[in-house]
Amino acid sequence: MRHIYGKVSKWWIVLALLVALGQQSPPAQGWGVAVAALGQAASCPADSGVARTFQIQGRGASSPLVGQVVTTEGVVVGDYQEPNQLQGFFLQDLPGDGDPETSDGLFVYTPSGFPVNAGDYVRVTGKVREYASPGDAQGTLTELEEVRSVLVCATGVAVDPTPLALPLASPGDLERYEGMLVGFPQTLTVSEVYNLGRFGEIGLSAGGRLFHPNNGNGLGDTAKGNPLRRILLDDGSNGQNPRPIPYLSAADTSGTRRVGDSVVGLTGVLSYGFSSYRVEPVGTVNFIPSNPRPEAPEDVGGSLRVASYNVLNYFTTLGARGASNQAELERQRAKLVAALRTLDADIVGLIEIQNNGDAALEDLVRALNAALGGEAYTALATGSLGTDQIKVALIYKPARVRPEGAFRVDDDPVYSRPPLAQTFRDRATGGRFTVVVNHFKSKGCEGASGDQADTGQGCWNALRVRQAQRLVSFLNDLRATDPDVLVVGDLNAYAEEDPLKVLVGSGLENLILRIPAARRYSYVFNGESGNLDHALATSSLASQVTGITEWHINADEPRVLDYNTEFKPDDRYAPTPFRSSDHDPLLIGLNLSADP
Repeated sequence: MRHIYGKVSKWWIVLALLVALGQQSPPAQGWGVAVAALGQAASCPADSGVARTFQIQGRGASSPLVGQVVTTEGVVVGDYQEPNQLQGFFLQDLPGDGDPETSDGLFVYTPSGFPVNAGDYVRVTGKVREYASPGDAQGTLTELEEVRSVLVCATGVAVDPTPLALPLASPGDLERYEGMLVGFPQTLTVSEVYNLGRFGEIGLSAGGRLFHPNNGNGLGDTAKGNPLRRILLDDGSNGQNPRPIPYLSAADTSGTRRVGDSVVGLTGVLSYGFSSYRVEPVGTVNFIPSNPRPEAPEDVGGSLRVASYNVLNYFTTLGARGASNQAELERQRAKLVAALRTLDADIVGLIEIQNNGDAALEDLVRALNAALGGEAYTALATGSLGTDQIKVALIYKPARVRPEGAFRVDDDPVYSRPPLAQTFRDRATGGRFTVVVNHFKSKGCEGASGDQADTGQGCWNALRVRQAQRLVSFLNDLRATDPDVLVVGDLNAYAEEDPLKVLVGSGLENLILRIPAARRYSYVFNGESGNLDHALATSSLASQVTGITEWHINADEPRVLDYNTEFKPDDRYAPTPFRSSDHDPLLIGLNLSADP
């Protein structure tokens, strides 16, 4: 809701005493505030000038009474007047007009505070306004402002929540519930936690986790249907960076709230703000930890393990894309080392390493080896690659594999972050294969125009297609030396988008499809899960793959648990693998056949 901070009036205490005495209070800050003697009847003295809340709301998105001073009455179904809350309360007509096209509820904006409680039957006089949050051009919240009087006519009045089931029939269906107490009869799934620590918000959905329609999970997700399945859970606050962070599973650094968890029996008031309808909670929100943290990746079998990991801008140059200061760098490093130690892969393709020669790469490997003891890993020294500030890289266990021949890079100008290839021989089996690490152009739209504009697969899709086509040519060159090739990396394309179709069409197997559909994702964006990170194998290598998994330590976690220190009055950082990046790492198991 609005990011304006008011304070509760000192008249709360005075009014409370006057209520007990059954007297009328003096004016509070220039406005008249009346409190009726407490009674059981859910009504106020007769007044032919009262406008019902549903008349104020009207049938459309905007009130027909905007700008008018009106008097209305109803039951307080949600009181959010404490400091840093919404600075108001929600009023609902009792019993309402019975018209499903009109809302019976209304928000009353009271930045100075009025002494009401949930269950009070009140009469309110104020000015009708359609409030738009800063920067919101999509909708408004109907409210009363400049409140002149509040009369408490009765207390302890109960209102049953109006059932609200998802999915909606159409996007506009929620307007009819605006300001009303609603209850969701079904179990809802946490689908987004990105802004939990920033604004106290969680995305929920009906029918399970939301998958990106282009990811091909086959679980009924569609571009038209997904928005009808979701609702936003707010925290009843207009503050930023809440302290404590709401909805976490524990009060210490072990607390989290993961995508895939469940909510049952949700009841709250439906409000609107910042381009989204949102549920302001009434009472406790009942979470079920349906998606507990995986302490280690699933077993992939094999005698050799290869990982792919986007490490989210590991920079040793402070204040660039990664850590802003030394403390953040140390926190970032500790989390990545914890993740890499537990992955325990023999070869790791790294994405988003600073392209400052090999300085950042070697810094990370030094820390990893220090944690493990000895020289467990070696960095493949390539120097700077391409023209971007970030590059791909390889590290490996020299006790398990040895590089054969020089690394190869495709310097075609279609790439700003060129792919890196290296052939390795398994010391145990004598098998040989080539790993190719990639990072295709992102879906961000900065500078995109013409055929690079978003037509359903994100911006720059045409460029990613050309990068995929060029990668096929590069792979053909590599296969002339060794047919066993493993392609890994962040391709910034979902499984059924054009770049993946190019690669699969060339004869590569998309190994991700071996993962069960419900667990097939490595990234969450805008509440939709999907695979941007991929592993593909040539046919000769695919038969030697024993397993593949995505270790879900990052995509499901709130970003407030990452290494950054800004916007964190309630800092829950811990040097664990969880939220060490925004992408989940992949792990592939291999049993290589002996090669000459």
